[in-house]
Amino acid sequence: MRLAVVSSDGKNVDLHLGKGKSVYVYDYADELKFVERRDVELSEDAKHQGGKVIKACHDCDVLISVQFGFKSKIKADDAGIRLVMDEGPVDEVLQRYIDHYNFMNS
Repeated sequence: MRLAVVSSDGKNVDLHLGKGKSVYVYDYADELKFVERRDVELSEDAKHQGGKVIKACHDCDVLISVQFGFKSKIKADDAGIRLVMDEGPVDEVLQRYIDHYNFMNS
């Protein structure tokens, strides 16, 4: 499973999806492995930029941010990406999602 988090510093999930200038990508099979940081070119004044972040995560299964809007939800659904709202330290946010995923699939 490929997971991505929207973060301003790589340490905390701390941004709205549409403000995610950087996305950190991880792979999870038996253990969590950092893959890469992806930069997203966003306009400073534009609204509704979640679609750009979703496109940058085209190969991800899950995209986690503090918040997202309805348009982004539709775009993510169309792309086959699950949007999740959470915030806090990246390692804790990812572990919470993995624990929930494993619980739901056991």
